[in-house]
Amino acid sequence: MLELYVSALATFFVIIDPPGCAPIYAGLTTGATPVQRRSMAVRAVLIAGGILIGFALFGEDLLRSLHVSLDAFKIAGGIMLFLIALEMVFEKRTQRREDRAQKIIETPEVEDVAAFPMAMPMIAGPGSIASVMLMMSRTQGLAASLVVLAALFTILLVTLAALIAAGPMMRLLGTRIEAVITRLLGVLLAALATQFILDGLAATVL
Repeated sequence: MLELYVSALATFFVIIDPPGCAPIYAGLTTGATPVQRRSMAVRAVLIAGGILIGFALFGEDLLRSLHVSLDAFKIAGGIMLFLIALEMVFEKRTQRREDRAQKIIETPEVEDVAAFPMAMPMIAGPGSIASVMLMMSRTQGLAASLVVLAALFTILLVTLAALIAAGPMMRLLGTRIEAVITRLLGVLLAALATQFILDGLAATVL
């Protein structure tokens, strides 16, 4: 169970990327009071958590209703995660997030960023939704499923802490260290995505 927890924890950390969300959130909430920042951070994580838990519990039933096999989803999800990993390694994902954040900042009427873009698509995006469904598909029994959900809950808490401490964290890490961490996590995610694809192909062949 510990191995499953660590595996799920690493997967969710890489995909949700709390250190990467922090500077975006800091930019989006420029001018907001500390109370407003905390409130939006809490609501963003709660909304994202509800979405991810919903897909974790009912995602497989949704696939079944669409007549999509779990193995096919593993392959498709693995390919998508691999593309995200490439973007992380070459910093395209960071640039896209910054561009999206800049568009929100330039729109005066948008003040509350909790639901969009923080909850979706930055925290509960396609990659994190695919990841939670893939991790749940690899579990057997209630205990294993609870372990995966515990790992997700842990990362959501880490994300909340990162958002609340976004300003001080940015001053501490700096852009260069953040870029190095993002690239390393991208390499790990590429390996994990490849494993998902191989698992799906192996199950299809067998």
